[in-house]
Amino acid sequence: MSYDKVSEVSSQLIIGTKQTLKAMRNGEVKEVIIASDAALHITSKVSQVANDLDIPCTEVDSMKRLGEACGIDVGAAAVAIKL
Repeated sequence: MSYDKVSEVSSQLIIGTKQTLKAMRNGEVKEVIIASDAALHITSKVSQVANDLDIPCTEVDSMKRLGEACGIDVGAAAVAIKL
């Protein structure tokens, strides 16, 4: 499961939509995880850029659980794993 993967690589995470988009454009990302319960107008930008740059994009079901896996107290719409 992707939550476990996120927990295992916590030191290599980029958390949040804006930071994820910036890191993808800078070529710093090997994988992106998006929460399916996040607002589509937010996550669609991330998934589109990931698709354009051939970065694997995984979807999980909960912003809250994704945030917890990252070690933060709030939900996360998008998380990137650094190269």
